[in-house]
Amino acid sequence: MEEAKEKSIQYYSSSHKILLVGEGDLSFAVCLAKAFGSAVNIVATTLDSQEMVLAQYSRASENLKALEELGCTIIHKVNSHTMSEHPLLRAQLFDRIAFNFPHAGFQFGEYSLLQIEQHRNLVRGFFKSASSMLAKKGEVHMIHKTTYPFSTWNVVDLAMQFDLSLVREEAFVLGMYPGYINKRGEGWRCDCSFPVGLSSTFMFALR
Repeated sequence: MEEAKEKSIQYYSSSHKILLVGEGDLSFAVCLAKAFGSAVNIVATTLDSQEMVLAQYSRASENLKALEELGCTIIHKVNSHTMSEHPLLRAQLFDRIAFNFPHAGFQFGEYSLLQIEQHRNLVRGFFKSASSMLAKKGEVHMIHKTTYPFSTWNVVDLAMQFDLSLVREEAFVLGMYPGYINKRGEGWRCDCSFPVGLSSTFMFALR
């Protein structure tokens, strides 16, 4: 039998085993799956329960159905800090682990030092967990705004605390990922998108 031809979109390939963390309405997972023609190599996780995802996001039902038909593994209620210990994930290693626009919520104002530290704690926990889940030559990806105050999170320095070094940084353009709609993810406007502004995809590998 002839092997299926490898397909790719940006930094992701159908030959990669991919873990997507903190998916909102799962539109990023759908974007990759459609580019590959399959989602059998993708594990997509959400922080919320399936019931909450369906209630919060207008396109969630459609996206879930598309992913299930394409063979995606979908796991709900996965915390980025403890995902390496999740019973369905702890025995797996991944070629790509991606967390797009991590955000700890809106307990304080976006410019508040307390809020910034909450964001940094979220990112620290993710890097700690992800660093133990990488396959050989695997990469951890994070799409993140590069303007103030987001630049003060210092994600490159946070990654280094867990033996992850920056491989490269590329400007993020939303149009690179057809169908992906970034979501606020919290509050009454959780289903709304937000301006990505100047953002980058940060790519890290184990040192």
